Amino acid sequence: MKKKPRPYVLAETNFKAVKEQNYTVAILPWGATEAHNYHLPYATDNILAEAVAIEAASIAWNKGAKVVVLPTIPFGVNTGQLDVSLCINMNPSTQLAVLKDIVDVLNRQKIQKLVIVNAHGGNNFKQMIRELSVEFPSVFVCALNWWKTENGEDFFTEPGDHAGELETAVTMHLMPHLVLPLNEAGSGAAKQFKLKGLKEGWVTSQRKWTSVTKDTGVGDPKKATAENGEDFFKAVTIKIASFLVELYHSDLENMYE
Repeated sequence: MKKKPRPYVLAETNFKAVKEQNYTVAILPWGATEAHNYHLPYATDNILAEAVAIEAASIAWNKGAKVVVLPTIPFGVNTGQLDVSLCINMNPSTQLAVLKDIVDVLNRQKIQKLVIVNAHGGNNFKQMIRELSVEFPSVFVCALNWWKTENGEDFFTEPGDHAGELETAVTMHLMPHLVLPLNEAGSGAAKQFKLKGLKEGWVTSQRKWTSVTKDTGVGDPKKATAENGEDFFKAVTIKIASFLVELYHSDLENMYE
């Protein structure tokens, strides 16, 4: 059976369909291109960001919300991994420039709600949103980290920080053919900062990735299963979809109670 283009996925649909729609919420998946231990693909963050965004959009669309998923931005902030082969870095200043161009287009076309679905821990959009709110005050921009939408510890033994059980399980559910057998994965063992403030988390800095982990992973992926990944993916996308529906119906002039 031939699949039809999904009207809420911009990359699939066409101008004939788009010009008949009145989209009011745009969704921007944002990932990264980086090593994920030995067993996951470099595009893991892009796969996860896009899949979460599209599934949540599908649920929201079927509830009447006119949302549209924009093409995924495939590069993230990888300034701590510049010595890891083919980890592609996009500086925060570059991200802001990209966002400004996108928000400018949305503003011109009266799409005044933008949700960034982030899948990379190195990306942080909060300060960019502050700056965008000054330049484009009529556009509401918000961001979410998809893996924090639900508590990973309710689904996994040890969710992990990077290429651990959580990311591995969801990728096994979505793209099993891209995941190597888990006996080929590294342990995901990681070192911590020696300084107490950094170790406790009340001081922040950037980690030099190759000094932290030998296999580029942080977190043991060995207990990951596609079944657990599916359960987490479903819970996350349902929750994000409910936010998209709520945002679709929201009045930007009356956002507080």
